[in-house]
Amino acid sequence: MKKFVLFGAMCQLALFMACSSTQSLQEYYVDNSENPNFISLNLPVSILNLEHADLTPAQREALQSLRKLDVLAFRKKPDNTAAYNSEKAKVNEILKNKDWVELIKLNSKYGKGVVKYLGDENAIDEVVIFGNSDDKGFALIRVLGKNMNPAHIMQLLQAIQNSDYDGQALGDIGQFLKG
Repeated sequence: MKKFVLFGAMCQLALFMACSSTQSLQEYYVDNSENPNFISLNLPVSILNLEHADLTPAQREALQSLRKLDVLAFRKKPDNTAAYNSEKAKVNEILKNKDWVELIKLNSKYGKGVVKYLGDENAIDEVVIFGNSDDKGFALIRVLGKNMNPAHIMQLLQAIQNSDYDGQALGDIGQFLKG
């Protein structure tokens, strides 16, 4: 009987530990991909159209380490301000997780943002760019790759901002990249 009680307690503990109350970024993407307030896109890196750009060797290395971009954007309208505030708070809560390492904070005339990453500082596999504007909404861009280097990613972001890339392929979301 004691073994049965001990087994039951261990199962409950395992179940409790497996059921985290904090939503992951991937779960957030999936949960909101069909939400009418959001625009969801999975894009190849080639959409950035930087293959023929004048990049430094470090920027070119960063570009080659990228696999794809997952974009989730909330378009704010006068009738969805409460939903915007709620969703922005959810994203901020997810990104407060201690596993996310802050790379840089962004602040421009277009809005505010942050760039964070998961993993080892010399070989990261996921970078997230979260930009928001209380006028237009927010964009959450997951940059997925293999063995990305944070310093190279920063140089690549600067190259994108300084490039002729106008964001037309991304529509309104492209403006968050040009920030």
